[in-house]
Amino acid sequence: MDISQVGLQCFTIRDHVKDEAGFAASMAKVAAIGYKSVQISAVGPIAPETIKKICDDNGLSICATHEKGAELFDETQKCIDRLKALGTRYTAYPHPHVAIDTLDQVKALAAELQRVGEAFTAAGLCLTYHNHAVEFRRYEGKTILEHIYDETTPEALGSELDTYWVQSGGGSTVSWLKKLHNRAPLLHLKDFTIDPAGHEPNMAPIGHGNMDFVSICKAAEEAGTEWFIVEQDRHWEDPFVAAEQSFNYIKESLCI
Repeated sequence: MDISQVGLQCFTIRDHVKDEAGFAASMAKVAAIGYKSVQISAVGPIAPETIKKICDDNGLSICATHEKGAELFDETQKCIDRLKALGTRYTAYPHPHVAIDTLDQVKALAAELQRVGEAFTAAGLCLTYHNHAVEFRRYEGKTILEHIYDETTPEALGSELDTYWVQSGGGSTVSWLKKLHNRAPLLHLKDFTIDPAGHEPNMAPIGHGNMDFVSICKAAEEAGTEWFIVEQDRHWEDPFVAAEQSFNYIKESLCI
């Protein structure tokens, strides 16, 4: 893995990117840390052309986005146009916006993901699936995540595995990366630790928790992962400090 493949998920700094001025100031901070790329998510109502220009001005590429599930399904072309305006190939379906409480509902979701993914592929883009822990529920002996990938084609749907949520769901990111060989262009790096007071799982900067990122990143490289995207949803005093801690660990311990 090269440090140029490491991006920051803007959801980490979501409270600071609600308007154009905040986004511009935040991208300057992200670039100063050393990141060369960002994933656009949870950004305020800023035109994609403006987002791209601000990123360009700070030497940041846009490695991917998250688009709202309903918009991906109901306004597919709008999402395609947005990605092209941002100059990025990848997006992720961020979480189920429809019920997945039965196997039939899971299969219905997968059918829609296949349809949308085919449209993205035809446009030269790539749709991926971002998991949480909920997809590790089992129906008929297989997890929801297994059903989703079994019911879709690699050409239509890639993966954006999230290390924290795979761990939280009782899975193994290394095993999943092997399973999704050449189908895993994006990977969310998020560490897993235990809160000392409540004894509950906490998110942590990369290298400050318990996950074996040396093995995870080796497996990701073998699986063909292109972008290693740092995300920390919570459990920080300052998200920029947490983002810098993650970046420094990755640069010093995981990169070539």
